[in-house]
Amino acid sequence: MGKVCGYPNRFFTLAKRSLDTMAQLAKMRTTGPTKRKMLRIKGDTSWAYAFIAVALVVYAVFTAYPVISALIISFQEYKPLGSQFVGWENYANTFTDSLFWKSIKNTIVYTVLTVPVSLFLSFVIAIMIHPLRKGMQTTFKAIYYLPAVASGVALSVVWLWIFDPMTSGILNQLLGLFGITNQNWLGSSSTAMFSLVLMAWLSSHGTSIIIYLAALLGIDHSYYEAAELDGASFLQKIWYIVIPCLKPTTLFLLVTGVIGSFQVFQNAYLMTGGGPDNATTMVGLLIFNNAFKYFEFGEAAAQSLI
Repeated sequence: MGKVCGYPNRFFTLAKRSLDTMAQLAKMRTTGPTKRKMLRIKGDTSWAYAFIAVALVVYAVFTAYPVISALIISFQEYKPLGSQFVGWENYANTFTDSLFWKSIKNTIVYTVLTVPVSLFLSFVIAIMIHPLRKGMQTTFKAIYYLPAVASGVALSVVWLWIFDPMTSGILNQLLGLFGITNQNWLGSSSTAMFSLVLMAWLSSHGTSIIIYLAALLGIDHSYYEAAELDGASFLQKIWYIVIPCLKPTTLFLLVTGVIGSFQVFQNAYLMTGGGPDNATTMVGLLIFNNAFKYFEFGEAAAQSLI
């Protein structure tokens, strides 16, 4: 049995032959005098060090310094006019705070519900867009990517209108057509989290679609030709060719999606404020409230480092 993109696959016999031939030609072209000549080429590396230095300065100012400052503040009862060292007190208060653990639970639930579904929707939409003409592809990519470049406040206003508990809310209007009474989507602890999840499902996969489309362009067309010769259906091509070849891309999007979900702040802050009854209080929102609402900077710093 052959392999596609490094994974076992039965639609690979003809493609493997062509790839072997290409590999032999590439090996011939990168050996001998040409390769030795390339190895002898030496250039001025000062520009490389200059670019690296700029990156290091940016990292030091915007990443290393804030982390070190947060670490120092986490051991203090921080005050602008004078701080007092309190040792591990802020960490002890954090670990015994029930709201902190509830925010962890809310964040995990939000991540589990949003990331897999968003990835699946992005994958399906990318598969549907990929066969279209270039002009149509560009149009759909712009449409799906628009929420990513729009103002978060503007998007929240739109979603607040959609979830409006009164008759003006478009979601309640649609449900009313089926005889379902109006729901207070953001004002009930049983539906507030689902409302944020639904918002993420429908407006946060534009970047993933673009990345999936770029990955689809990188799949060797010989795989599809070999599959067609073997009589593979459309779904078989997806299962045996596309999914294996996109595994690295999916893993990348999964990791970045989980990181982004754990850092979620804007949606909860603007849509629900963490309520009702802290049902949508995420870790990021809890840290923000402790720092800038209750001015417990030491405890907020400790929570940000855990």
